[in-house]
Amino acid sequence: MVLSELWRHYEADKRIQGLSPNTLKAYALQLKMLVTELGDLDISEITLNQLKEYLA
Repeated sequence: MVLSELWRHYEADKRIQGLSPNTLKAYALQLKMLVTELGDLDISEITLNQLKEYLA
């Protein structure tokens, strides 16, 4: 499953949990920045080091 597809599932779950639209927008922006940096990779291809470098 690629990051963008995973986001759709995650967002649906968080909407059910009642997160505000603004919170979901913030989460979506963070994902967009991650996808811009790493690409829309399959989640099994993403390494811990890639995430650490992104966050740094």
